[in-house]
Amino acid sequence: MLKAVLAGTTALVIAGGSLLYAQQQPAADAGAPRWRPSAEDMAAFGDARIAGLKAGLKLTAEQEKHWPALEKALRDRAKVRADRFAARASADRPQQQDPIERLKLRAERLTQAGASAKAIADAAGPLYASLDENQKKRFAMLARLGDGGRGQGMRHRFHHRFGGRDGNDSPRGPRPQ
Repeated sequence: MLKAVLAGTTALVIAGGSLLYAQQQPAADAGAPRWRPSAEDMAAFGDARIAGLKAGLKLTAEQEKHWPALEKALRDRAKVRADRFAARASADRPQQQDPIERLKLRAERLTQAGASAKAIADAAGPLYASLDENQKKRFAMLARLGDGGRGQGMRHRFHHRFGGRDGNDSPRGPRPQ
């Protein structure tokens, strides 16, 4: 009798757990506006990233001399991005934009981004050269320069799945010839 009760209870627990697990979560309200950062939010986040970079590097007095140039370049880039964000938010864009105009606008933005990246690289060079190996590792993790702030996620997923550039360091071993 005890075995039958125990078996029945076990079956109910398993079935009940499966039913609870299978329930779907309520869908988010599709009509609800998604939170978008304001220009002030973006400025605050930029300031926090810059402060976090400096704090994480634990600069020496000698290295501190190189910091102002990098900080200025990072703040200039943040200002350009915030201005572009504000202009895009307030702009009345037509539904169908001419593809050539879109291409020209993209080229202009890429040119600005390239100039900004060069200014940051030029400003960061002397500071980076003065860092020790541990600081360089922290710099790479904290600065996230050159990847649009997205970290190494896509690159990591690509290399994990397909191996390195030559395909020979895949976790599954070399590809057959």
